[in-house]
Amino acid sequence: MPIEDEDKAIAEVVERVAEKFPDVEPEVVRETVDAKVDEFEGAAVRDFVPVLVEHEVTDELRET
Repeated sequence: MPIEDEDKAIAEVVERVAEKFPDVEPEVVRETVDAKVDEFEGAAVRDFVPVLVEHEVTDELRET
């Protein structure tokens, strides 16, 4: 996946997660997503990073 496509997909993840958790500040959602994306740095296959990040961030925010 080209980096531009991944960046767009990550921006969409931020929007979807922010909609699911309106009580969480958008900046917190963005920071949480960015932190999860960083965990996948160096991954050989990047196509599923946005999906994995969305699932992990959603799970993390549900626990708080």
